[in-house]
Order: sequence, then C-alpha cells, then structure tokens
Amino acid sequence: MFLKRSIGRELWLKKEIVLRTEIRGDWEYCPDYIDKNSTVYSLGVGDSIEFDNELIQAHGCHVHAFDPTPFSVNWISNQNTSSKLSFHPWAVSDLDGNMRMIQRENKKGKKSNVMWTEISSHSDCGGSIEVPVFSVPSIMKKLNHTSISLIKIDIEGTEYQVIDHMIENGIFPQQILVEYHHRFNDKNKKMTQRSLANLRNNGYKIFSISETGREVGLIRTNY
Repeated sequence: MFLKRSIGRELWLKKEIVLRTEIRGDWEYCPDYIDKNSTVYSLGVGDSIEFDNELIQAHGCHVHAFDPTPFSVNWISNQNTSSKLSFHPWAVSDLDGNMRMIQRENKKGKKSNVMWTEISSHSDCGGSIEVPVFSVPSIMKKLNHTSISLIKIDIEGTEYQVIDHMIENGIFPQQILVEYHHRFNDKNKKMTQRSLANLRNNGYKIFSISETGREVGLIRTNY
C-alpha cells in the first residue's frame, strides 16, 4: 500500500478528529453516538451481517440492511436474524426505479457470487439482472425515518452517487462508514477525492481509516 500511495494509485489520508472507536465486523465506528433509539442503514450485505448483528447486540438499535443481489437475498433468508434487523432487497443509488447489475469478475475472469455492480442501462452485457433501486431520501420516506444515526456504505462503486445525492437533499447521517472503489476500472482516485471534499465542506471529519485507506469513517458532530 505504501508503494501504491507513493506512485499515486492510492490516497494519502489522515485522521481529522480523534474519537473513541470500536471495531465490529470489518468496520470501525464511534459507539458514543449510538444507542437503542438510533437508526442504522447498512448498504451492501453480501454474505456477512456480522457488523449489523454486533451493533444490535451492543446498543439495541434497529439496523436496516439493503442488498438486491440474488445471492444475498437467498443467503439472508437462511440466517437466524434479530427482530431488530430489517432486510430490504433493494439497491441504493441516486434514483428510484430499476437498476441493471452484473457480477464482478476477477483478473482471471472468475465471476463473484457475492459482488455485483451497477452497469449503464445502455450497456450490452450478458448475464445482467434488473433490480429495484431507491435513493436514500425515498427510502427514508418509505420507512418513515427523519434521520439516520449511522450509514455503512459498501456498494461496489455506487457510493459516489449515494453520498452526493444525500448531501444535495440535506440528509446528513451523523456517521458515514464508506468503502471507496476508486480501484475499479470505471472509477478513479479523483472521484474519491471529490467525494471526501464534498463531505468535509458539509461538516464531516475523518475519524477512521483502514490499512488500505479505502474504508473511511466520517462524523458530523457540530450541526
């Protein structure tokens, strides 16, 4: 990672505020701003709800998890989930309607069952699926939520649209935990830099950075 940062492939990031943090699953967050009345959105389930379950166990909060992919919909139906975990088989982006998705492939051409990514409606890709998609403002209306205490975003490249759209609509979760996917072929480092600048300009500060520098925790405390 040092080499990738040195040659400009990865970002040099630093913490901008020091908070007490805990790690649950693969995610670091600040527990001081979460309690039983908190509303948590978890975008992107894949094959793990460890973070979601541990957050519920620690704080008694309600977690709403979102993932439209066939694998995750089937996988979670076979899990023994808490009554405080609500699963929604929806994609999340900056629009309402339908989204086309395709399985991600590694460098050897092997397709992933777990990881799917959005593709353009004009793309001619075999094996694509169409799933329901909603923006965060629309989801909040559907679920009758007025605020979000924490949002975890791991949605294979669509994080850029989601974050920009939330800010444009005046939605500011107190904590944002996001994995940026600028390493993908159709994304780039400047997109992540712009996203972080937009968040900083709207009161967020970085309190957590993973070893790879791709998972970032931000908090907004002074508003």
